[in-house]
Amino acid sequence: MTQTVPIPNGLPTDRDAGPFDPPSAFTRLRESRPVCPLVFPDGHEGWLVTGYDEVRQVLADTRFSSRLDLGVIHVPYPTPGMPPQTEPSPQMPGVFISMDPPDHTRLRRRLTGAFTVKRMKQLEEHINEIAERHLDAMARLTPPVDLVREFALPVPSLVICELLGVPYEDRATFQHNAARFMVKDIELEEKIAVVGALTGYLAELVTRKRAEPGEDILSDLARQDDLSIEELTGIAFLLLLAGHETTANMLGLGTFALLEHPEQMAELRADPDLVPGAVEELLRYLSVADVFYRYATEDLELGGETIPKGSTVVVSLLSANRDPRRFDEPDALDVHRNARGHMSFGHGIHQCLGQQLARLEMRAGFGGLLRRFPDLRLAIPANEVKLRTDMNIYGVHELPVTW
Repeated sequence: MTQTVPIPNGLPTDRDAGPFDPPSAFTRLRESRPVCPLVFPDGHEGWLVTGYDEVRQVLADTRFSSRLDLGVIHVPYPTPGMPPQTEPSPQMPGVFISMDPPDHTRLRRRLTGAFTVKRMKQLEEHINEIAERHLDAMARLTPPVDLVREFALPVPSLVICELLGVPYEDRATFQHNAARFMVKDIELEEKIAVVGALTGYLAELVTRKRAEPGEDILSDLARQDDLSIEELTGIAFLLLLAGHETTANMLGLGTFALLEHPEQMAELRADPDLVPGAVEELLRYLSVADVFYRYATEDLELGGETIPKGSTVVVSLLSANRDPRRFDEPDALDVHRNARGHMSFGHGIHQCLGQQLARLEMRAGFGGLLRRFPDLRLAIPANEVKLRTDMNIYGVHELPVTW
């Protein structure tokens, strides 16, 4: 008899085992049944995948579709962790993370040249300068200060604005709308309004760039006449959100994690060459973007289970990154670990396009912060740090620090 997992109020995604650990329910399931049937609140049966090998297989197999207009359970827009809706979700032009080949291939290919390792390496010095400027400004403040507001959010926001050609002076508006968009329990009507505000702003921007292109990624795309304004808008929407939300939350939550592991922080200060590897370990350990949805386009075998055609398949990257079958002592933060193979940037054709940019920002951010603030510490008790449990991208709302 098949055991199902009733989920009366949605997936148990709260990190109830601690601020940095996977949901305890996911951990138990990974150990007992890494591909497990579950029941959504509306009664629809689906599957939860928590094991490393099994998650990797799902993400590598395009028969597990990324299209949100398939299946019975739908999510209104392509953000990880979003609560399921029972109404079909139309494709949003340009948002290629919710597309399959050949549509996904056609759009993603336009951007691969903009995010090559070589191109990102050329930006490294400038990213370091941006981080240093913000550290200078933070050092002039009287502590305590909110690390998120003064450093973790503005650094990746400025970098992505410069790359895309989005006026940085507009950041207050788009950051507010982006933050509202990421709220888990937001009413659908408000989410639609927020998306409308963001896409309306970006449609005007890409229309101007098509008329008068500059030296930035959106201008390069706008020069390609076979891309519609709607597609350009969707691409801009995806890149702007992904380009600052995930990295900002990694910088904030990662600093919190290091402050809670002072021996690890001391080792990084003593040997700055450890920072690149520590970034990979923090990515694995924290996995701020966790839950993603796929839809089986045919009957498929996965982890000894048969996944029927049309099934909703939910994968947990955080649970996979903590799988002891892949990483020794996975629940320990170890800056000496070789965390190669973690799936915090996804896997397969949808692996994060901007991952090299994110790495550079985090190396500059963590490295500079450790060097410039040797006495950095929390300004409040750790249990009072406001965690983003209400958001689809995990992190901290604020991180009051002093030195």
